[in-house]
Amino acid sequence: MSEDRYIAALEISSSKVIGVVGRTRGDGTVDIIAVEQEKHVEVVRYGLIQNLEETYLRIARIIDKLERKPSVAPRRIKSVFVGLAGRSIKSINTRVSLNLPDETEITEQIIERLNNDAFNTAIDSSLEVVDVVPRSYRVGTLDTLSPVGTVGNRIDATFDVIVCRPELKRNIIRVVHDKLNIEVAGFVVTALATSHLVLNSEEKRLGSMLVDFGAETTAVSIYKNGALNYFNTLPMGGRNITRDVTTLSILEERAEEIKITSGKAIAPDTPSTLNLSGVKLSEVSNLIVARAEEIVANVIEQIRYAGLKEKDLPGGIICIGGGAKLNGLTDLLTRQTGMQAKIGRLPSYVHLDDAKAPSSEIAEVASVLYEGATLTDEQCLELAKKPEVPVTGEAEEVNGGTEEEVPAKRHNNGPSLMDKLRNKIAGIFTPNDEDDSGLLDD
Repeated sequence: MSEDRYIAALEISSSKVIGVVGRTRGDGTVDIIAVEQEKHVEVVRYGLIQNLEETYLRIARIIDKLERKPSVAPRRIKSVFVGLAGRSIKSINTRVSLNLPDETEITEQIIERLNNDAFNTAIDSSLEVVDVVPRSYRVGTLDTLSPVGTVGNRIDATFDVIVCRPELKRNIIRVVHDKLNIEVAGFVVTALATSHLVLNSEEKRLGSMLVDFGAETTAVSIYKNGALNYFNTLPMGGRNITRDVTTLSILEERAEEIKITSGKAIAPDTPSTLNLSGVKLSEVSNLIVARAEEIVANVIEQIRYAGLKEKDLPGGIICIGGGAKLNGLTDLLTRQTGMQAKIGRLPSYVHLDDAKAPSSEIAEVASVLYEGATLTDEQCLELAKKPEVPVTGEAEEVNGGTEEEVPAKRHNNGPSLMDKLRNKIAGIFTPNDEDDSGLLDD
């Protein structure tokens, strides 16, 4: 990165949509200069957009607010990087190999060919490959993570092929590109990007587990010997706890507030006798503890699915996501595994200029932004175009005044953004049920 560039990113989760704008620096650092978010319920389920129009309205408001920020104006957002997350995101382990002439030096071109072979691996037709991540290489009899420059007559590679349902990307394109007329600069697998940004090299080499506790899903990424070893998305998260609390005859918004302010993942030694607006805190505690223990048990079981044990991950458990804010959740993980569990933070080379957005709450979208900033040359923002000056050389009057600058219209055809906001039409798209994977049996 030789000069400052402006990058924009979106993270569309089951509880909210977050948009950020960042500025890259020549020294490799990234400043997050603007953050906006819109919460929602039942608009996105398990990471998949259900209601295109409602999602569009929320993203449109976020884009408008971002563009009005002093740190962004008068620039306009013309493209965004979008995070991919949700229930259907998972990895499939595959091996590919190439036979080579004797004493062939492994080059970047050979590695690229292996990547392409892995990307084109035959999979279930209901899924789409979105990324391939090398786990290990074997050149002749040499096992290595850095094969370029080694010599051999055969190379074998193990990859994690990351797949998702095609609707996940398709519905994002319908909203961002088709409705908002903003280009999708690239799709980024959120869990992988977050692992790259939040986990340090020592944690990856020693062995660690990154757990992203979302509203309706929990993504688990396990690293060992510096490479991804296992990845899965569980169809359970913080909203399961909230909805359990609603069984006490309270609305979901109130249940969420009680969970955040009074909930604990570990049962107190002495049950509370207090009532909170008619709700017994002892009953709230029982519900929260039971569900938290279930989620944690399923997270821990992923270590077994990865073919590992707790002692194989001395780097510990790093937690991110809104669900990780539940009081005592990291303590519960430590108690159940004997591993150190902590909240993940953004590294020092990613600066958060927007003080109202805690770094722990935007780790995912910041990771998507950083991935786009460092791996591409994309420029996501552009200066608003000035109106053409009439032939007479005099500015035209608009509403009785002289208009010096008019932002370029985002929609060149069809109704304007404000027209659409005034005349919204809700369209609900319900996904097919999927089998739960990576979960403990009842």
